[in-house]
Amino acid sequence: MLEQWDIDQAICVSHTSKENTVLRSGISPEKVFMVPNAVDTAMFTPSPKRLSCDEIVIVVISRLVYRKGADLLVEVIPEVCRLFPKVRFIIGGDGPKRVRLEEMREKFSLQDRVEMLGAVPHAQVRSVLISGHIFLNSSLTEAFCIAILEAASCGLLTVSTRVGGVPEVLPDDMIVLAEPAPEDMVRAVKKAIDMLPGIDPQVMHLRMKKLYSWDDVAKRTEIVYDRAMQSPTTNLLDRLPRYLTCGSWAGKLFCIVMIINYLLWRLLEFLQPAEGIEEVPDIGPLHAQLDSRDNLCEAEEKRI
Repeated sequence: MLEQWDIDQAICVSHTSKENTVLRSGISPEKVFMVPNAVDTAMFTPSPKRLSCDEIVIVVISRLVYRKGADLLVEVIPEVCRLFPKVRFIIGGDGPKRVRLEEMREKFSLQDRVEMLGAVPHAQVRSVLISGHIFLNSSLTEAFCIAILEAASCGLLTVSTRVGGVPEVLPDDMIVLAEPAPEDMVRAVKKAIDMLPGIDPQVMHLRMKKLYSWDDVAKRTEIVYDRAMQSPTTNLLDRLPRYLTCGSWAGKLFCIVMIINYLLWRLLEFLQPAEGIEEVPDIGPLHAQLDSRDNLCEAEEKRI
């Protein structure tokens, strides 16, 4: 149990992840905090020109593995193409399941409607996203899914499986959720296509800018770190009996590892005296630095 390992504080990226951590590890809920991921909205911006809906492009960017639901895509894509003649797919990503997708494309003669890009460098993800209207995520398990944030920041409506922390990521009018089953995912894609005329990519981008900021994440993370630093320290002799309770063999192994780590630490302290280390100046809390920077930016904007 993590609680027995003297965890001071823990961070999870979603409430679902926090709940799983508390239930599976035994750590006290008061020590677990939810701090979401964020998105670089300066990098992921919509296309300046709004795409025509004469042809609807659905984008998939994912590792093509079982956990990411690649097998679901094999069943969903042919059915969507059959129901909607004007729909085309762009699939970015690589992995062991790529072969199945290529076989599906050959079997249903969808070479002109399913484009396989292979691995996409992160610097090129935006250029792929802005060529589409809908982002499709078929993951079978997901704590958060940053890919959804990147797609929404580029103005794409998202269709995703209702798994893990995904339902917490976006407001209901920016995402269509489905059970991880082919028929339900096809239904969700149909609903998303009907919603497209009411989607404004620029408005969606501005909303994402307010919802997910790395500055905000940094401030919230620092608060958790400050709490951890203020927690009372426990010496090795007090911790060793707790490690023993982790199992008849695992407990003994943990004790040996911790004793070795402690001896190495003491040896390094002896070889490198503290007075020989240059002291790092204290610049104050991070949130204070960020607030100061924000105030300077606002003052500069008013001056201009």
